[in-house]
Amino acid sequence: MDVLHTLSRELAALVDGAGRSVVRVDARRRRPASGTVWAADGILVTTAHAVERDDELAVGLPDGGEAEASLVGRDPLTNVAVLRVQRTDLAPAAWADPDDLRVGHLVVALGRPGRTVRARFGIAGAIGGEWRTPHGGRFDRYIEAAIGAAPGFSGGPLLDARGRAVGLTARGLLPRTVLAIPAATLRRVTDTLLAHGRIRRGYLGVGSHPVTLPAALRPRPDQDTGLLVVAVEPDAPADRAGVLLGDTLVALNDQPIRNPHELSAWLSEAQIGTRVALTLVRAGQPHHLDVVVGERP
Repeated sequence: MDVLHTLSRELAALVDGAGRSVVRVDARRRRPASGTVWAADGILVTTAHAVERDDELAVGLPDGGEAEASLVGRDPLTNVAVLRVQRTDLAPAAWADPDDLRVGHLVVALGRPGRTVRARFGIAGAIGGEWRTPHGGRFDRYIEAAIGAAPGFSGGPLLDARGRAVGLTARGLLPRTVLAIPAATLRRVTDTLLAHGRIRRGYLGVGSHPVTLPAALRPRPDQDTGLLVVAVEPDAPADRAGVLLGDTLVALNDQPIRNPHELSAWLSEAQIGTRVALTLVRAGQPHHLDVVVGERP
């Protein structure tokens, strides 16, 4: 019993300490979310899906007060948003890259959907390498938490057993799954949003739908699908390059494109303004075009 009592006190102290870096985010109607202090000068991080408006943002602070917030920028592909409040006395979370986190390790999700901090305990349910979100954003690690995170926890930190934040708790990226946006991903995206207010990503200007390729038109044995072009935006890069409705996109720079996820992933890493080789199937024949990658509006 003494061991359990000691463990209980240590967990409570861990929550109390890390909870000083957790805020409430009022940025969507009737559904508060959580946020985490990134820097003492008023920089906060939360999930992009928790920020449904650009103005009239409010933050509930750990000391019980409230403050107006402004949106620095958001990145829906990685589900990260950065806010700023006019405070210089906030306590930043202690972030740690989850290199030593293993499946089965204790994790703690913190949130502040109301006035007080709340906690959910569980374990690391799955750990993996680099991962793409369904929208094409790149996570440096895949971290799944086997935890019952209640509504309002998104945007709060996911802690390891030492009280270090290994990521930002996020629901909605995968059905019925609680993931953590890794600290390294947060660092990369947050630094870019603070510097530029947005993430620059490649853009072709096409709408597409996966289709099965006839065996004779498959550019490689392991590629049985391509993307049928169902829309081309006027004066977009694809339009200027000569892409037509009914074309089927199968590769960019010889990299196979089988579905919208692969296209989004390719464009998220493409350098704006570069010329790339686009491989199509047109009227039952292979067709090649050069396209200059634009910037997503």
